[in-house]
Amino acid sequence: QVQLVESGGGLVQPGGSLRLSCAASGMFFVKYTMAWYRQAPGKQRELVASITPAGSPNYADSVKGRFTLSRDNAKSTVYLQMNSLKPEDTAVYFCNALRPSGVVLGPWGQGTQVTVSS
Repeated sequence: QVQLVESGGGLVQPGGSLRLSCAASGMFFVKYTMAWYRQAPGKQRELVASITPAGSPNYADSVKGRFTLSRDNAKSTVYLQMNSLKPEDTAVYFCNALRPSGVVLGPWGQGTQVTVSS
C-alpha cells in the first residue's frame, strides 16, 4: 500500500528556516506529481506546492519566493525547504501524490507540525 511519511517539522522563530522531508513507498514514485499541503488552525487544508515527475515546481502565491520544493527520484523522497517563515505558516504539513485528475493517491497521514512563533 501507499505510505507517505513526513518529517522535519518543529518550532522556529519568525524569519527562520525548516526543511521538511516526505518519504514515499508502495507506489511508482517517478510517475507522479508530488505535493505538500498544510492545514492551519481554524482553516481548511490547502495546497502549498507541487512538483512534476520531471522536477518542475509550482507554488502557492503565499509561499512563492520563500519555499523551495525538490524531489530525489532515486530515494523516492520530496523535500520542502522553508525560509523566511512567518507566523501564518504555522500548520500541520502533509505530503501526497497526485493522479492526473488531481485526486490524491495515498492516505492522509499524521503530517508534521510546523510552528512559527516568537
